[in-house]
Amino acid sequence: MPRADRFLDIRRDPNSDELLARGGDSEAHSVLQRAGFVAVVRVHETYHRAPAGLAQDDEIRLATNAVSRLRAVGYHVDCDEDFETDSRPANYLPLGASVAHLAERIREATTTEEAADTLTELTAAHDGILAALDEVLTATATFHDELGGPSDQYIAQRLRHIADEHLRVIHGDLPYLRNKLADRHAPHPGRSTCTGEVPSTEQERSAVYACPPPPRTLPAPPPPIAAGLRR
Repeated sequence: MPRADRFLDIRRDPNSDELLARGGDSEAHSVLQRAGFVAVVRVHETYHRAPAGLAQDDEIRLATNAVSRLRAVGYHVDCDEDFETDSRPANYLPLGASVAHLAERIREATTTEEAADTLTELTAAHDGILAALDEVLTATATFHDELGGPSDQYIAQRLRHIADEHLRVIHGDLPYLRNKLADRHAPHPGRSTCTGEVPSTEQERSAVYACPPPPRTLPAPPPPIAAGLRR
């Protein structure tokens, strides 16, 4: 039986006539956002709506696109008849998945060198992820400056403040930590570097795994019970 968070509804609200999407987990919410929906975060629920000001035909295309994308990755979607589709677009890993893979590499790192190499992808001065994020914030600030609306200049200033103040702190701390790891040259005490491969020269037929099992950690003995005072 599929989990409850694998089910979604994409329908027009009968009272407001708004196009709404409800249900799903965080992955489904990402699919909805990439299809064009806008997240609405409430205390007890997160749902999604169509962007304001869309024509009805554009809303139908948006909803149909979301239905096809969600079903293509295994979600169960109930929807209005207008949004039904047999299309199943190809699914490509988003850019965020590549960045998240760095966390997996750190979780599997067995030495400080391996962890430092992974953090270098974030901290590299010219083409690291932090440098690219700085460029994105700056470009978005310039975009808002050029929109010329009443609040656009404030938003541009806010974005530059984030880049100059908050991101700068990360720019300072994370490279420092990366360099400390690079200088340390130490194995991770709780992770084995064993590959699990049996040497070709092994004669024993019982040798199915090259590494010995990790040593068992005996529980600490209970603290001594203080003797009560005798009367």
